[in-house]
Amino acid sequence: MASKDETMTESGSGIDKELIRELAKLLDETNLTEIEIERAGLRVRVGRGTAAVAAPVVNVTGAASVVPAAAAPGDPAKHPGAVTSPMVGTAYMGPAPGAKPFVDVGSRVSAGDTLLIVEAMKTMNQIPATRSGTVTKILIEDGQPVEFGEPLMIIE
Repeated sequence: MASKDETMTESGSGIDKELIRELAKLLDETNLTEIEIERAGLRVRVGRGTAAVAAPVVNVTGAASVVPAAAAPGDPAKHPGAVTSPMVGTAYMGPAPGAKPFVDVGSRVSAGDTLLIVEAMKTMNQIPATRSGTVTKILIEDGQPVEFGEPLMIIE
């Protein structure tokens, strides 16, 4: 019986398809978005829906292809008009439960206008617009937990 390292080259393609299947299964089991391992000079990265740059992709059949960056969904955090969370907390779209939200998609805002509130450690922190423009996307829901640096909305 061949070892795992030997099976990597037995098929002639240099790809251990069973290893890729095991890593993909592990992604599903752990809810991770990406796993990368390196063994005997061979690096294998398995991920789902996270690539935003052009990179060679090897599918399970062993055929290599290149996914162009334009085909991958853009990272909202890299958008020049992205408003990101300055802290970990819970985002609220309005000043009180059931109140009208500070902004909606299509709202015109000026730099400094309050866009939403992030509650952190029982403190309500107003998140201001970093620039003037129109809110084109709201990327979170009212009452949603947010992470530091997470994109909250886009102003163009």
